[in-house]
Amino acid sequence: MIGSLPPAAVMILGALLVPLLRGRARTGWVLLLPAASLAALLALGEGEFGQVSIFSYELTLVRIDGLSRIFGWLFHIAAFIGLIFARRGGSALEDASALVYAGAAIGAVQAGDLITLFVFWELLALSSVFLVWARGTERSYRAGIRYLIVQVGSGVVLLAGIIAHARATGSVAFGHLGTGTLGTGTLGTNLILLGIGIKAAFPLLHNWLTDAYPEATYSGAVFLSAFTTKVAVYALARGYQGEDLLIWVGVLMTMFPIFYAVIENDLRRVLGYSMINQIGFMVCGVGIGTEMAVNGAVAHAFNDVLFKGLLFMSTGALLYRTGTTKCSELGGLYKSMPKTAALCVIGAASISAFPLFSGFVSKSMVMAAALEQNLDIVWLFLLFASAGVLHHAGIKIPFYGFFGPDSGIRTKEAPTSMLIAMGMAAFLCVFNGTFPTWFLYPNLPYAVTYEPFTSAHVISQLQLLFFAVLAFVWLRLSDREPHELPSTNLDADWFYRRFGRGLALAGGGVASRLRAAIAARTVVAAGDVIGSARRYMGPSGVLGRTWPTGVSVIWVAILLLVFLLLYYATTPVTNALPPP
Repeated sequence: MIGSLPPAAVMILGALLVPLLRGRARTGWVLLLPAASLAALLALGEGEFGQVSIFSYELTLVRIDGLSRIFGWLFHIAAFIGLIFARRGGSALEDASALVYAGAAIGAVQAGDLITLFVFWELLALSSVFLVWARGTERSYRAGIRYLIVQVGSGVVLLAGIIAHARATGSVAFGHLGTGTLGTGTLGTNLILLGIGIKAAFPLLHNWLTDAYPEATYSGAVFLSAFTTKVAVYALARGYQGEDLLIWVGVLMTMFPIFYAVIENDLRRVLGYSMINQIGFMVCGVGIGTEMAVNGAVAHAFNDVLFKGLLFMSTGALLYRTGTTKCSELGGLYKSMPKTAALCVIGAASISAFPLFSGFVSKSMVMAAALEQNLDIVWLFLLFASAGVLHHAGIKIPFYGFFGPDSGIRTKEAPTSMLIAMGMAAFLCVFNGTFPTWFLYPNLPYAVTYEPFTSAHVISQLQLLFFAVLAFVWLRLSDREPHELPSTNLDADWFYRRFGRGLALAGGGVASRLRAAIAARTVVAAGDVIGSARRYMGPSGVLGRTWPTGVSVIWVAILLLVFLLLYYATTPVTNALPPP
């Protein structure tokens, strides 16, 4: 290890110096740290490092194998690109938070035991929330609070599962935990799965993502899209390969976000729903559990960080230049920002899985694995979800952001640093999509035998994309497409943002009325007690007034008589005379 530090520590400890630096010194330092951390990772061979014993439990701080290595590389690349993008206008708080956040993600995927995983799991939550709060608005503050509550809650559930698992097995090793069959896991493994599921944005547990990510800074959302959910995907791949439940959880994740994304007005919230959709493919692949399925899930996680990051950077550039990402307020900006628009189109083509773009060579692996296992229904759902992706992300993001009806906004092109970062991500999207066997496939956890560029696959994918585009055009021309209206769309978060809040307000009103009634009754009762005390113990009361001496003597005589009667009644009679 470089300087005897694990890769995660290089990023986290280096972040402590960021607030002390300014200008070019800070820029140079924050860009040096990912490079130094990556060098530390490359210097490590496969194996386990940093073993320590605590309370009879064996901890492994760093574990490098095929699965953790590719995620480690991915997170270093994402951190470097994101930090370049954040050079224009980014604060020291954002830089430091992003470095700690990236370091925590790297540490989590390299953790060889559940305790180390938990430490980095919580550090992910604590560091990432500042990327939301850094925007400095009331909405971002409230969204950050909700985000933090959910993320810390995920850690609490994870810790409970770790404790239960350790008590049952006597080990905290982070290996395969699932049983493959629904309902047969232990309490500990089920709680661990639930904790991971919260971070993976499982259905009904996903709203923290679509709530907080759009409220982050223009660069903060780029980092958020890269780390939290992908750490969860890694944890699922590490511990729950072949878990049947995950197949259907993944299918549901690919389906339901499509409908919310279509009606959403905020482009960054559209991307939030799109993230859940893409994570669904990964979760489904992990659930199928074959080597090709897991390879597909990992490859898609790698590509998703790149093309989703590119789309978040494109919308971040819009936010930076125009102050908004609302569909209803944008349009025609390809004239002012042609380079950003072109780079956004590359990201859109990648997420839509156009041939020669990155999504094409990874998403199809999961779908092919489903067919290989005779999961035809699963394959049909994934096919429908793939078409939906083109509509809500592949077309909607560039169309409403840059090519829709002219909004009249005229601005400058994105700053050079942003264009460089977007260009790097776009290059990798095309490179991985065109030459997957050069870097991506050889570094997946298992040997790859899948061939993406068969004529059948290319033609079928082009047909799917053609008819999806045709459907969008028909909806536009027939005015049947849902209109993007300035509004906040709620889904499952309605239960705590509306129903729960209303219930709390109603409960507070009932409690206030109850408290007022109790207070009023208490005052009345206290008045009655005080009145009675005055009647009996006041100057004219029975017990408080003065008594004549004769009356007092009579009462004393009566008391003495009562005492004597009681005494003789309770004392046994004895014969005082001696016997004859």
